[in-house]
Amino acid sequence: MQKLVIYNHGKDSIPWGEKPLALAEVARRRGYLFLSPDYRDSNDPDARVAKLLSLQISAYETLVLAGSSMGAYVATVAAERLGPAGLFLIAPAFYLPGYALSDFRPGSAEIEVFHGWADEVVPPENAWRFCRAQRATLHMLDGDHRLLSGLPQMTAAFEAFLSRCDQRDSQGDADERL
Repeated sequence: MQKLVIYNHGKDSIPWGEKPLALAEVARRRGYLFLSPDYRDSNDPDARVAKLLSLQISAYETLVLAGSSMGAYVATVAAERLGPAGLFLIAPAFYLPGYALSDFRPGSAEIEVFHGWADEVVPPENAWRFCRAQRATLHMLDGDHRLLSGLPQMTAAFEAFLSRCDQRDSQGDADERL
């Protein structure tokens, strides 16, 4: 089975910073290919969504979308069309001025969100609002917007998250055979 994680970096981030490198290591151990597209050519969240949607990913049976800040927004908006097994979001840039969507319909059963209590870029209330609407798991950490201090907790959670995504897809395959 071909499995893929696509990590979407934030507005002022790089594709292969500390968070994607740590998550990529976990993903590879679990048998996932890990992509981190370079979005630095545009700070327009909708242009980034279009770039993500243009990727050739139809060969993969299991898709997981991950992202930080603007990248979490990009992953969530694209999820409506891509139907991933899961969304793993870090300090998601939800309900902010300049972002076209505020009514999200990601259609994914597995959604896990990490947010910092001291985030001065995206208010913690925004993460709670999204998680409440989606019935998603929310982890509030003692950290700022970058959440680098929470990286050990996030990588451990990502391991369990990918396991649940695998189980979900395995169950879906078994249902299709019936």
